[in-house]
Amino acid sequence: MNGTPDPRAKYEAAARQRQACVEAVLNSPSTKKIVVGGPGTGKTFLFKKLLEPTDKSLTLTFVNSLVEDLSLELCGLSEVKTLHAFARGILGAVAKDAKVFPKLSAVIREDATILIPKDIDFDTVFHNRDDNNEHIPFYRGRKDYYKHYGFADIVFAAVKLFEAKPQKIPAYEQIVVDEFQDFNKLEVSLIDLLATKSPVLLAGDDDQALYAFKSASTEHIRQRHSDKKSGYTSFNLPYCSRCSRVIVQAANDIIAAAKQRGHLKGRIEKPYVYFEDPRKDKESAQNPKIIYAQVFAKQIPWFIEQRIGELAEQVKGKFSVLIISPTKTQSRMIADALRNKGLENIDAAEKHDLKEPTLLDGLKLLLNDRKCNLGWRIVCKSLLPEAQFQSMLKQTCPPNSKNFSEIASRDLKRRVASLLKVLRQITGDEQVDEQELSTVLKTLGLDPHQMTRDHLKEDIASNSRPPGNPSIRKIPIKATTIQSSKGLAAEYVFITNFDDQYFVANRDKSKISDQNICNFLVALTRAKRRVFLVSSDTKKQPAFLQWISPGHIEVV
Repeated sequence: MNGTPDPRAKYEAAARQRQACVEAVLNSPSTKKIVVGGPGTGKTFLFKKLLEPTDKSLTLTFVNSLVEDLSLELCGLSEVKTLHAFARGILGAVAKDAKVFPKLSAVIREDATILIPKDIDFDTVFHNRDDNNEHIPFYRGRKDYYKHYGFADIVFAAVKLFEAKPQKIPAYEQIVVDEFQDFNKLEVSLIDLLATKSPVLLAGDDDQALYAFKSASTEHIRQRHSDKKSGYTSFNLPYCSRCSRVIVQAANDIIAAAKQRGHLKGRIEKPYVYFEDPRKDKESAQNPKIIYAQVFAKQIPWFIEQRIGELAEQVKGKFSVLIISPTKTQSRMIADALRNKGLENIDAAEKHDLKEPTLLDGLKLLLNDRKCNLGWRIVCKSLLPEAQFQSMLKQTCPPNSKNFSEIASRDLKRRVASLLKVLRQITGDEQVDEQELSTVLKTLGLDPHQMTRDHLKEDIASNSRPPGNPSIRKIPIKATTIQSSKGLAAEYVFITNFDDQYFVANRDKSKISDQNICNFLVALTRAKRRVFLVSSDTKKQPAFLQWISPGHIEVV
């Protein structure tokens, strides 16, 4: 009909504009590029195109889950590693075997409180390149005694090696660095050194900075993007092809409100634009609003179950669900409650990860090496009275520096040998004496009777008719926290416990921090189609809700 715009022209224009942004990066002769793009703007697609012509390339990030995702996406195109895995490879080539124990810094921190005695956050020392810190020699001495590195100090060691011997820096046809907004000074030092030998592309978004707790700073990405003296050529990826229109609009609402209130100072100014596409337009029309609800905390699993049931009736096909909670405890409780309602395909991503080493950590080290000082140290800490443990620890210091296995009593050695025997039998699928197994479980803090009851309960339940709606029983659901949601996406996202108590650093609305804003933006933009904001405070609306245009919210 004359005068009616042709929608194909709109879509073709959007595709051309997005492609032009990608080609600008690919065609640039610069060997140092920095690409800033919001959630869902195609950074991984860009990586693929950039790496296709190369035979030897390297992709670096700092989180194992992101390595797994990128390894799948870039399979056959690039070697994908965490920074500490890359550093381990470098040092392993020099020292033959560079062993890593993730909790080493916690072990040596406790050693310091006993032996110096001072409480020293060694991770912060390394992350901030406090190279002249007076306590680094103590750390190095304990590290050498234990013959293991931690995550931070192994990167530090690789950086110091490269700085002392630049000829050891490897060369690649292309290096890609993802999530650069969450890098700290130490990690940036490593990238800067690699950039002396290889073309480097940095990618990230200062609106998605989540890891300030590891001394990460958005100043690194901002300086390289905005300061020509940094030597980097800057690019933007503005078009979001992941999220529905209202989610992109809401993200822009949040950013505009934050800036109006004096937040996000120094932020990289970049467009974040909904990508015009026929499929996304259809999804956007079906999901025109962000849903907000106030329910009591105990009712959140019921609310999620009901909404998933409604979605199943509407969609009549496969879809994925992501549940994002502020804390690990909340995430686990919701996942458990949904399982009890009969939903079977739930991946509770949050584990009971402890920063302090456990007895099982020590025993696993001794399974590989019966004389491992680190393994014996952890086991002694777990099994002996504190005074006896401290007395042994002091004997491992210079000038004598005895091995733990040399000073351990015969009774302790027999006890540890008995534990290791059972663990070997378990790993080898051998028959285990019931009494010995019960002793091991109790020593590890596990209740064998409760474990048996739980197993029987699960087995009995599997033979009975499962509860709940059978149409949603197999829908894939992942439950996680905001920090662990980075890199994830799903058609439908539930953000739970959406209250100032959890999403704002202080209950006073004026105390909202830039970190709080980034956390919410990351959670919001995990959704492809629709977001459910579920508040557990039934008397008060959360501050962030008021930052989103009322026209973008539907209250249920």
